Amino acid sequence: MSQEPLFTTRRDFLSGTLTVLSSVSTLPLFLGSTAQLMAQDVPQSGRKRSDQRILVVVQLAGGNDGLNTVVPYEMDPYYKLRPQIAIPPKEVLKLEDGVGLHPAAAGLKALFDDGRLAVVQGVGYPNPNRSHFTSMDIWHTADPELRQQSGWLGRYFDACCKGDDPAPEPIEGVALTQESPLAMHGERFMPLAFSEPDMLSWKPGARDPRATETFRKLNNISGDFPSTARELEQFLQRAALSAQVGADEIRNAARDLANPAARRGDGGRRGGQLLRSLRLVQKMIAADLPTRIYYVSMGGFDTHTGQLQRHRQLITELGDSLRDFVAELQDAKLLDRVMIMCFSEFGRRVQQNASGGTDHGEAAPMFLLGGNVLPGVHEKHPDLAKLHRGDLAFGVDFRRVYATVLQHWLNMRPQRVLGEGFAPLRLIKL
Repeated sequence: MSQEPLFTTRRDFLSGTLTVLSSVSTLPLFLGSTAQLMAQDVPQSGRKRSDQRILVVVQLAGGNDGLNTVVPYEMDPYYKLRPQIAIPPKEVLKLEDGVGLHPAAAGLKALFDDGRLAVVQGVGYPNPNRSHFTSMDIWHTADPELRQQSGWLGRYFDACCKGDDPAPEPIEGVALTQESPLAMHGERFMPLAFSEPDMLSWKPGARDPRATETFRKLNNISGDFPSTARELEQFLQRAALSAQVGADEIRNAARDLANPAARRGDGGRRGGQLLRSLRLVQKMIAADLPTRIYYVSMGGFDTHTGQLQRHRQLITELGDSLRDFVAELQDAKLLDRVMIMCFSEFGRRVQQNASGGTDHGEAAPMFLLGGNVLPGVHEKHPDLAKLHRGDLAFGVDFRRVYATVLQHWLNMRPQRVLGEGFAPLRLIKL
């Protein structure tokens, strides 16, 4: 039998054992029992901070067609290059500066009219990559050259540590995804990731031979993991207990999501996955968990074929979900604590393809939402007469938007996370 360790570093352990808590059947039994035995001794004071600012990141996976989301209805090339899929001017929900929203984006338009939405046009990065995976890695690491191994939000959490202070607990960064996003991976920090609250449960009564094997292999851990038996025991106890307490808090916060009467005016309908995820985020915020950053994702934006109807459905779900989320936060008097940032890994080509869709492109808009945004349309729309490889040329480096959020919302010097050269924009009320 191989004696190679299952986890060679603390980061590997956190990622494999704590972050993906849905793999409860393979969780070492001693972790669950340790959490149960020690739960009564956990100091609860100081865990919750009702005045803490919160960032909610919404990822639009697949490459959202920004040109049909924020429509340049006064630019003739838009209609010449998209004869079948362009949005007619009379249908556009007008904003300002000759642009407007897709007619299905009524939810976004309502937020704009209420002063809750900032639209940042022409966002991208130098030498853009049209691969889904590579471009997403670039956005997650905030490094177009992919020299960074950690994510920008993970580095934010790392930078919150002082000296020999322990890394923030996993519950301080929560991703409602099947796997934890690279954006939240730090050198010292790893987030809590799950797709459904029911996955957050321990099964200490199970007898799984895989758990025994995991326990055996943990005894061979090397690298930067605790070196002595006592240090290892203390670390595992603390890690298991933190995960258990965090899971309990999340499940408690989510209890009434199964109750249709608790939902906001939807007649008991469940809505799409984005709305369900955002409702869970709202419940966790209302429960005053010590979570500083939430991460959710909405897929389906790779519209190579039949884009008109499919994109309409996606934009409807996006706008309605964000509108309802903001309304629920406002009703609960939580909106001033929350900033929402919405991005996609790239936009789409300006010219439609032969299949009634669009292929992978480059620049696209980003959205910031909340009670503290400077509302309106920011930066210029890319010039359709000056395309880059047939794509919209970026005018705003996405790292400047990140720098804005870091400095003006999370109170972090952007240089500590992004390096030098990315000046914040005026997007947030100071």
